[in-house]
Amino acid sequence: MSETDNRITEKAGSLAKQIAGRIIRARYTLAMAVLALALVLSSGAPFAVLLLLGIVLLLIIAAFAPGQGSEETQLGHGEGTESGLSRISGVRLAEQLPDPMILFDAGGMVLYANKAAREAFRPLAEDSVLYLRFRAPEMHGLIQGVIADGEPRAIDYFERLPLDRWYKAMAMALDAGAGEPASFVLLFRDQTEMRRIDRMRSDFIANASHELRTPLASLRGFIETLQGPARKDEAARDRFLQIMQKQADRMSRLIDDLLSLSRLEMKAHIAVTESVDLANVLNHVADTLTPLANGLEVTIERQVPAHPVKVTGDRDELIQVFQNLLENACKYGQSGKRVIVRLKEEDHSAGREVVASIQDFGPGIPSEHLPRLTERFYRVDVETSRAQKGTGLGLAIVKHILTRHRGRLVIRSRVGEGSTFIVRFNAPETKS
Repeated sequence: MSETDNRITEKAGSLAKQIAGRIIRARYTLAMAVLALALVLSSGAPFAVLLLLGIVLLLIIAAFAPGQGSEETQLGHGEGTESGLSRISGVRLAEQLPDPMILFDAGGMVLYANKAAREAFRPLAEDSVLYLRFRAPEMHGLIQGVIADGEPRAIDYFERLPLDRWYKAMAMALDAGAGEPASFVLLFRDQTEMRRIDRMRSDFIANASHELRTPLASLRGFIETLQGPARKDEAARDRFLQIMQKQADRMSRLIDDLLSLSRLEMKAHIAVTESVDLANVLNHVADTLTPLANGLEVTIERQVPAHPVKVTGDRDELIQVFQNLLENACKYGQSGKRVIVRLKEEDHSAGREVVASIQDFGPGIPSEHLPRLTERFYRVDVETSRAQKGTGLGLAIVKHILTRHRGRLVIRSRVGEGSTFIVRFNAPETKS
């Protein structure tokens, strides 16, 4: 059959289905009409009278019969079908929403909760009481307030279990049709990440201010002393000037690290495209820090291949990463007397990786500190860090650089056995 014949056949089938549907919907009207006509015809009256009575009976039946056949009823059915489809589409849309949404009635009974709400506020099911799930007084006030006057309102809501989560909870009344019961919606906007970032920003400002205030206070104290009692004391002046120089250097390092972090954050979205020989980078860093290691009586051992090991990255930033890691290993693992720099390639089912590691044999790091080492200004031992001229930002810089390079930092440590900082890169694809 041709495409035209197929279309004609489809249209004919569709028309037949519509006619059949209309006959089925009008079956009661047709049955009553046939019965009425049979009664009229059996009465023996003249044909004109019979015809007139038949028409009147059909009009009466059409007006008062159940509404399957009238235009008004058909419109009603169309609206009902459309409403049903709207409800189905609405439920599907609500299920896809990333934010929790709950519908409830004027009694505080849950009518519907989408997938996000069911997962965030377990246990939560239809026909459960909203007040029993959310026991916080501010939530009760929010729900009761919107039920009482229908005015939209919002509060900050903190959910403690199973994890700490901050939400902006908003309640509003839904438009109800004539004769329909009142219903309300409760929406939750997750603000946990925003709160966390705000807290980190506040902590960062507080820590940076503290780190700068301490050397500044020291400088001011020594300057006042040199301007007063120690004005003519040459020995005290030389000693104070040395301390002031160290404090100024400390502030300079801190400002340099802060600027470095700021630059890294500004270009975090810019992908790296250059090819870098990581073996050359590690050898360069080891050569640069050998004088520091010798001064600390630490030996740097190298297990680096003689051939190039390529990764995709920024050479200067990768030098900064391994310079921070190797310098930390020399300073904080000084008691172990040696540090091992390794570089190797590993094959996995997901692909090939380039793995670089810095291992020291110092005192090690307690396990409770490991998850927080890359936080800004976090220190395992504040006094030791300051004695080693640490700013508390080195590992935060390492983390930011590796994030931009799609690299991963793994830290392994045991108290009394030393620490190993492992950096993993995806090896670049080789062109065939």
